[in-house]
Amino acid sequence: MRISRRAVATAAALAVVLPLSACGAGSGGTGAADASGKVEGKITFQTWNLQANFKPYFTGLIAEFEKKYPGTEVKWIDQPAEGYADKISADAAGGTLPDVVNVSPDLVAPLAKAGLALDLDKTAAQYKKEYLPGAWAGHQIPGMEGTYAFPWYLNTGPLFYNKQLFKDAGLDPEKPPTTYDELFAQSLQLAEKSKGEIATLANIPTIEDFGRYGVRLMNDEGTGFAFNEPKGVELLTKYKELYDAKALDPQALTATPESAGKKFLTQAVAMNPGSALDLAKFEKEAPTLYKNIGITEQISSTGKDNMYVMGVMVNARTKQTPAAVAFAHFVTDAQHQMEFAKQVAIFPSTAGSLDDPYFTKEDGTDETRVRIAAAKSLKTAVNYTPVLMSEQMKTELRNSVAKALQGKQSPEEALDNAVKACDKLLKQS
Repeated sequence: MRISRRAVATAAALAVVLPLSACGAGSGGTGAADASGKVEGKITFQTWNLQANFKPYFTGLIAEFEKKYPGTEVKWIDQPAEGYADKISADAAGGTLPDVVNVSPDLVAPLAKAGLALDLDKTAAQYKKEYLPGAWAGHQIPGMEGTYAFPWYLNTGPLFYNKQLFKDAGLDPEKPPTTYDELFAQSLQLAEKSKGEIATLANIPTIEDFGRYGVRLMNDEGTGFAFNEPKGVELLTKYKELYDAKALDPQALTATPESAGKKFLTQAVAMNPGSALDLAKFEKEAPTLYKNIGITEQISSTGKDNMYVMGVMVNARTKQTPAAVAFAHFVTDAQHQMEFAKQVAIFPSTAGSLDDPYFTKEDGTDETRVRIAAAKSLKTAVNYTPVLMSEQMKTELRNSVAKALQGKQSPEEALDNAVKACDKLLKQS
């Protein structure tokens, strides 16, 4: 099961208005600057592709900050998405990065290692209690002490399942699986009852699945991956059983979010991640499916769902540390996160915000149904994706998983090879 595909599907619908990975950095330093001085001076704030759709929100936010702190001036820089990671690298090397920047955990990691991100545990620890623990930990780096960005917006989502397909297989449609053991047992029963015609899942396991299964993903020092440990082999072996029984869709090896969604839409797959936008599509294009839609939490054997977290980082070499820290906190405080969450389908990372009626009170709409289900899971969710795991490493894992499912390698051999490849890439980074 691949919750990340659900998140990708959700993000795709928002991509033109709110990208779910943005980046930035400081330009060097120890990460222990003093933020206790007077909040004043001119700072720069960088976002990624937000100006076209959210200019009034951010200009209002900046004006409010400047009014609260007379003598401050915030220059907002909004960059296009294309080539942005390369630009960040170039700016980091050239010392030209802004004072405050939106970051994703994977992009802040190398910057923090290079001393380019301010350690908030040293300079802004008084704000830690304002955020969800899992969100605050989202920008911590294995092998390093400290936290290198304020948590900003979060994303996650529940699973959709087809109640009628569960009922046809003799399963209780009101009790979908919530743990991997339940998932495996019910998936095999569903495949058997349908004689291999109905798969439960359309996606192969990703690093998030290994995390939610309880696999140790990296060593504590952050110097090597560990998902090939026995529990990881156990998970992949279970998926191999599903694949052989056709409980995992035969096309899962090459599935995309779109193709997996189509499988669910045509009722060839019983479970799939998605968003409120999908519910509207089901109602229009597949009314029979829509009438039988169930919404459940992510599959997890740890008791904690997966979250995707974005943050706001402070340049470790800013000349205006008090102002930069104050503004980064201002952007991400409870009031402003709630305001932003009501403009686009994201979730605040601040403690207590998810108890707001906006995230708890039903109003009969599909959008609210999904929002409430997702918000509930975020209170204890964590970011399972290792911050040191690059897209290239994820591809290595995916290719190895595919070889194991096809029987070209044993699960143990496949994961050993994936860890070796990822460790080699880690040393090169």
